[in-house]
Parts: sequence; C-alpha cells; structure tokens
Amino acid sequence: MSAAAWVAVLAVAASLALAVVAFASPGRTTVPLTRLKPDAEPTRGRMAGAAEDATAFADRLLRRTGRTGQLQTFLEEAGVRSRPAEVLVIAGGATLGAGALGLVLGNVATGVVFALVAPLAVAGVISVRRTRRRAAFMAQLDESLQLMASSLRAGHSVLRALDAVSRDSESPTSEEFSRVVNEARVGRDLNEALEEVARRTSSEDFSWVVQAIAIHREVGGNLAEVLDSVGVTIRERNKLRRQARVLSAEGRTSGVVLFLLPPIVTGLLVIVAPDYVGRLVESSAGIVMLTVSATLMAVGALWLRTIVKVRF
Repeated sequence: MSAAAWVAVLAVAASLALAVVAFASPGRTTVPLTRLKPDAEPTRGRMAGAAEDATAFADRLLRRTGRTGQLQTFLEEAGVRSRPAEVLVIAGGATLGAGALGLVLGNVATGVVFALVAPLAVAGVISVRRTRRRAAFMAQLDESLQLMASSLRAGHSVLRALDAVSRDSESPTSEEFSRVVNEARVGRDLNEALEEVARRTSSEDFSWVVQAIAIHREVGGNLAEVLDSVGVTIRERNKLRRQARVLSAEGRTSGVVLFLLPPIVTGLLVIVAPDYVGRLVESSAGIVMLTVSATLMAVGALWLRTIVKVRF
C-alpha cells in the first residue's frame, strides 16, 4: 500500500477510536445531581457538542458570505426542514468521508474525485426533492381548488377555505397552505403570502389562482365559479402535460440509457480487466481521450435534455 493509503487507513482507525471513546461509557452510567436543579443548563455530550460547534462555525461562514438566505430558500423549496448550517455540515462530513474512502480504495486522485462528487451528490438530492415537491404540488392543485370552491359555497371566508385545504390535503399542499394561514393570522397580507407560495413552487397555474383571489378581494364577485373555471383549465393543462410526457418517454429513456451506458461499461472493465483500462490514465493521449469523451457526453446529455423536455 502507498503512503497515502496508510494515512487514510490510520485516519479511519482514529475516527473509529474517537467514536468508541465518545459513545462508550465505561462503568455504570450515573446522572449528575446538578440536573435536578430547575435552572441548570442541559449538559452536552462530546459528539453533540462537536456537532453544535461545527454548525455554529458553518452558520458564521454562511453569514459572512451572504449565502444564508439563498440556501434557506433552496431548502424551503425542497421541503427540507434542516437549517442551512446543518446542511453545510452534512455536506462537509460527506466530503471528508468520501475523500477518505477514495484514498483507501485508490490513490490521491481517487480521493479528490470522491471528495468533489460528495457535495454535488448532496446538492443533487436536494434538487431532486425540490423538483418532485413542485410536481406534487401541481398535481394536487386541481383537488385543492375544488375543495376551496366547496368551502366558499358553504359560506366560509377565503382564509377559512385555505385552512380547510391545509387540513384535508396531502403534502406539500397542506404544508404550503398551512404556512399561508399562519402568516395571515399573524398580520401578513394574504395576497403576499399566496404570491410567495407561487414563487416557491414555481407554479404558473397557482399564480392564476392568486390573481383571481386578489381581484375578488378588490372588486368582489363569485370566487367559487372563478375557481371552478381555473380548475377546469388546470385540469386540461395537466392532461395535455401527461400526454406530452407519454409521447416523449421513449426519447427520455433513450437519453438516460445512452448517458449511463459508457460509465457502466467502463466500471465493469475496471473490475474485470483493470490493466486494460489503466492504459488510458497512464498516457497523455488516453487522458485527452477521456477528457474529450466526457465533454462530448456532457454536451450530448444537455442536447438530448433540451430536445425531449416539454415546456408549458
């Protein structure tokens, strides 16, 4: 084994030893008498204290860079309830762990690659959650409008109708509407809260609903009929969107297969015949070929994504 591999092994062993020391408690567990005092501050464990210190440091770092608000918005759109500093600590821990794993399995270059992939993987997971949350909100919007219209016909106010939707709908609609109701109860303007939901979910259909509610609050009228009309329009748009996705499913599947096939085949060759693939990274010509191939694959993936993506 190389020197870097031995360093990585020692680092992993030291981490395990620290974890054992932190979690293992020799002898009988005792509770200090100071915890019986009402005004006593709660004691922190070693691991809990280290996590809080790391989170505080990440919070200060985000405040200095001015990225706290942007990251908080990104997490809210994805439905992640963790604080930005906590997510940053998780990404940092994943980076260190992936780098150490790469050093153990390969060399320094492998460790660097693993360390670079780890934060991208964390961001990718959050981005996927945001996309799925927006899609779920759009899929539930038709039923939400029907429930709002029924509540308005029963004589309830707009705020009570939104409250009914927040109690009877599924996530994420229930979470977003509950947030609107809570903000309106503490004094925030209802239209501003609804517009923020439309921006957070990136739903053009819901923006129409917000405009209809704003017009109703200014000039009056039968809001239930307006919501029914908007619901019919949204239902037809969703039907057309599903048809477009069905027609473009073959192209999207072909793009995924074409993008994943070269890495999978390369990984199998690395396992079966590592000397055969190792010649690519041992010569400058092989490195150039790998770079050009990766660039062409990235361009092709973006091209296919642009072709098969249907926008409404």
